[in-house]
Amino acid sequence: MKFSVLSEDKNSLARTGLIETDHSTIETPVFMPVGTHGVVKTLSPDDLNAMSVQIMLSNTYHLYLRPGTEIINENEGLHKFLNWDKSILTDSGGYQVFSLSNMNEITSDGVNFRSHLDGSEHFFTPQKSMEVQRQLGSDIIMAFDYCPPADCSEKELRRASTLTEKWTKQAFEYLNDKTSIYGHNQTLFPIIQGGINPEERLKCLNQMLPYATCGIAIGGLSVGEKKEPMLDIVELLGKNMPVDQPRYLMGVGKPTDLVKAILRGVDMFDCVLPARNARNGQIFTHDGVINITNSAYSNDTSPIDKHSSIEYAKTFSKSYLRHLFKVNEMFGLRIATLINIAYYLDLINEIKNEINNNTFVKWSYKYLKMYDN
Repeated sequence: MKFSVLSEDKNSLARTGLIETDHSTIETPVFMPVGTHGVVKTLSPDDLNAMSVQIMLSNTYHLYLRPGTEIINENEGLHKFLNWDKSILTDSGGYQVFSLSNMNEITSDGVNFRSHLDGSEHFFTPQKSMEVQRQLGSDIIMAFDYCPPADCSEKELRRASTLTEKWTKQAFEYLNDKTSIYGHNQTLFPIIQGGINPEERLKCLNQMLPYATCGIAIGGLSVGEKKEPMLDIVELLGKNMPVDQPRYLMGVGKPTDLVKAILRGVDMFDCVLPARNARNGQIFTHDGVINITNSAYSNDTSPIDKHSSIEYAKTFSKSYLRHLFKVNEMFGLRIATLINIAYYLDLINEIKNEINNNTFVKWSYKYLKMYDN
């Protein structure tokens, strides 16, 4: 994998760049739609291609449980299984240490998971996570890490950093002894932990540098901490992470979060929020966020979002989309998801233009004043 910086904003840490994998060339900053189970809910690969999506995210833990890596391997990897010829990033399963904490046990060697599907037990080690991701065939492999909750003790925070360093080293060494199963290159991203403790974060960053060949991630944020401490950590790391590698902020977040993090030097994002919120009727438009199920839209004949890059947003009315939600029509979920994903992609494209024109900071003031709440 290759990364090159194309332009840098003179007034912030924001920059544009290019990531080149064996499957696609990705302009950064980039928002990666989340297809946890190998699909962005209600959308097809053709839909993503039509929006010029070059990379999507899938989840190692969930695909390991269902359908299982054997089935994906028989389909010659995740790309062919999904009929997706662009890039794929897979999470390592480490986030499930946090999100399913009541169903697992953390040891020095790995994590005992209890399946949320049937209660069966599985032991994930760094090596196991890497082997599963090799079988999946993703372009970017995330190192196995321990993501502690925001309210954990200082002792547990240090333990998380220590285990993350140990597991990352083991993952790195495991992959060094293996070749790609499907003939394309796979790149490991180590993950920086440390909560909102600046010293712990910088220590963990330095520990991860030997394993960062072309990319590094910020993990353990947006897990219950307040917004300002989160942004302080992003800025601290943005000033200290390698400038010649893409920086990935995992699991964040709202559109305003993306703007604030790009100002602080982040290049890559993923979040389930646009697709998940779409299914609940929350629509991101260029005029603000709306809840389409509200009665105010029952007679609203105006377009859903006349500024969207998605034709559906300009041709269908708010009252029609509300009607689809009220009668539980699947087409409504599809329209809403397309509009929300497109909004994120439109926002990123607008940000890239502002960075290239050295007007991003001034533009961000106006955007955040309008949308931040």
